[in-house]
Amino acid sequence: MRAGRRGAAGQERAGSTSPLTTVFLIWLTFLCTVQETDHMGHQPRQRRQLGYGAWTHWGSWSACSSTCGDGASFRTRRCIRFPEEEMCKGPLRQYRVCELNECLPGSVPFRAVQCSLYDGKPVLGSQTPYQWVPFHGAPNLCDLNCLAVGHNFYYTFGRVLDGTRCSPDSRDLCISGRCLRAGCDGLLGSESQADACGVCGGRNESCVLVHRVFRAAFPSSGYFGYQNVTQIPAGARHIKVTDSSRNYLALMTANQRYVINGDWAIDWPGTYEAAGTQVRYTRTADAHESLEAAGPTQEDLLVMVLFQEPNEGIEFQFWLPKEHFHPIQSDASPLRQPQTREVGDGSPREHPAILPAPPSQNDIARKTPQREGMPLPAKVPPGSSGLCGACDSPRGKSQRIHHYCNSDFVFRARILSKRRVGQETRYDVQVLHTYRNRFPVVRREFVWVPDACDCPLLAEQREYVLMARRHVNYEHTLNRLLLPRGGYARPWTPREDLQLRDVPKHCSRGGTPP
Repeated sequence: MRAGRRGAAGQERAGSTSPLTTVFLIWLTFLCTVQETDHMGHQPRQRRQLGYGAWTHWGSWSACSSTCGDGASFRTRRCIRFPEEEMCKGPLRQYRVCELNECLPGSVPFRAVQCSLYDGKPVLGSQTPYQWVPFHGAPNLCDLNCLAVGHNFYYTFGRVLDGTRCSPDSRDLCISGRCLRAGCDGLLGSESQADACGVCGGRNESCVLVHRVFRAAFPSSGYFGYQNVTQIPAGARHIKVTDSSRNYLALMTANQRYVINGDWAIDWPGTYEAAGTQVRYTRTADAHESLEAAGPTQEDLLVMVLFQEPNEGIEFQFWLPKEHFHPIQSDASPLRQPQTREVGDGSPREHPAILPAPPSQNDIARKTPQREGMPLPAKVPPGSSGLCGACDSPRGKSQRIHHYCNSDFVFRARILSKRRVGQETRYDVQVLHTYRNRFPVVRREFVWVPDACDCPLLAEQREYVLMARRHVNYEHTLNRLLLPRGGYARPWTPREDLQLRDVPKHCSRGGTPP
């Protein structure tokens, strides 16, 4: 009986479940259910990824590392993140140049002060009381290399302090043992550069490149004297004037004061002050002359030539703000040569808006007689029989670089109209922006295609990126913009614009892909 009661009681105790055990079984059942659900094809629950942390705002700039001249200051920020997050991307500390008043004459340079701190101290176990001065011939510019006075050896006392100049003739500063150059934003190590317009990080969109050649003939009277070449308006940047004759370039300010080679006196090559900028004048033994200035100019400058022999051509170029460009700009382009056209009473008059180049004798001989102004023929569909055939459209990065580097003109243009001229097609275009122009272009130009097949196909009132070359025939009677069949002509888009900004660095100095 006792054994039976014990067995029954044991069964009753074994059948009973504690509350803690019940909770555990429920939780285990839930996990099994989730696992089964996952095996049935449902996406298992993933742990949430939090990504990268977030930077706080930059702190205030520290005091300058120097009390005069150039120095460096820094600021820091903190990265706030959860344990699961990655560290923030970007620098923890920024350095900038702090330009102070010039040091007084006789002041000790910052690097020399650092070397003098080791005067009289033992070096390599030697008790000789050496005196130390900066040594600038060592390979690492940001090491504190000091020369022992009266001896022929130097010693490296670790790194220089942040804000020390890399060398006496450089504006670059040492930061954490690295020689860094300040960008146009003042930050050391920044890659920001000012564009040709002087805008930090800009893309040459607020100014225009003026690039021309002065080819005035030598006076028939044999007069040797001064003649105007061009006027450079105030605000010009990156000025360059070159000549390779025995004539002499001259420079005059707006108040009629000669700066270089004036009053029949030839100046020595050197640097001269004019219009708020420095003009570097060079002249070589082979009669090559140049005037160069970074600008911007604060007043107009007049470039002149003192004739000694016939003029072979004086090339000049400068960048000018758009608001200063319009007064000197005209629609008289050397690439739009005048023609006569019957108007009104039937008498021929010069038409300033339609200026195609006159054909040469060779061009006339190889063209079939056809009246100008006839409607364009229908385009032959690709793959069908005919002389036109399929149109090739360059695509891809390599083709963009190839055509860009081998073209004289790369610009954004709006197609105003097109016209059949003989066996060629002439497009009247409005130049909206230039990316590359080795010769002057103005707001209205003609672009010629040497066939009448509509290749490339350009629609009126649409905007395109065109890559053309300058065509001058043997007789020098043609001077025009030529877009060859299969040339680069793509619809302009913001994406195309961004891709073109990156192309010039792929061109060699000669203009062709390396």
